[in-house]
Amino acid sequence: MLYLTPRIIAQSLISAVNLQLTYSHTSRIPQDIPTIVVSNHRSFLDAPILIKTIPNTLRIACHHYMGQTPGVREIIDSLGCFPLAAAQQRQKEFFHQASRLLTSRQWVGLFPEGTRPMIEPTKPHEIGRFHRGFAHLAWKVPIDNLTVLPVAIASLAETNYPSIPISWLKQFDPNEPFFQRQGLHPMLVYHRAHVAIGRPYLITKVQKEQYKGRQAKILATDLANYCQEQITDLLKQATYN
Repeated sequence: MLYLTPRIIAQSLISAVNLQLTYSHTSRIPQDIPTIVVSNHRSFLDAPILIKTIPNTLRIACHHYMGQTPGVREIIDSLGCFPLAAAQQRQKEFFHQASRLLTSRQWVGLFPEGTRPMIEPTKPHEIGRFHRGFAHLAWKVPIDNLTVLPVAIASLAETNYPSIPISWLKQFDPNEPFFQRQGLHPMLVYHRAHVAIGRPYLITKVQKEQYKGRQAKILATDLANYCQEQITDLLKQATYN
């Protein structure tokens, strides 16, 4: 009996839409060190693409509503993704769960742009502002050495289909402001995409000692900006060449 691993399911989803993938700089993927993978996010295919690309066990954080929505919930479970908690407990629960995964040598994947690019269609080379939660996690997690790996998913050919009413999702997450909107939720399907690996950002035990007071916010901001700049540059290289 075939055991359907997250990687096999990710490959099946990619094959189902006949997505052609190319890669660059895969030698930059760290070896044998806990890693947080951060990526831009425009399509439901982004999680399967990252799971297929990263050779280590990758557990991707996803929006709270995805863990509440029938049909979607089963898919994210099969991919090994973990939904964020409701708004009131989100930050504390995310740090606890991500720390547990990283200390058990699993990798954690994140989309720091949040929900916006999934609701408001963007161009392939565009990227939204990164939330800094992943950067604080990287500095605070109780692990001596850790890397943060920026990954750019560049769409080279795509189709945007309308799907369910956006407001229908309010029943699964009433605190999400984007779900107050009218219209249909876009479903972006890549036909060709290029995955480019950025330069990993290493955080050592000695460096972690600097994460305190005002310096903590500066370090988190610098890391978030570094990842955003890496991904922005890689997207431009892929989509303009």
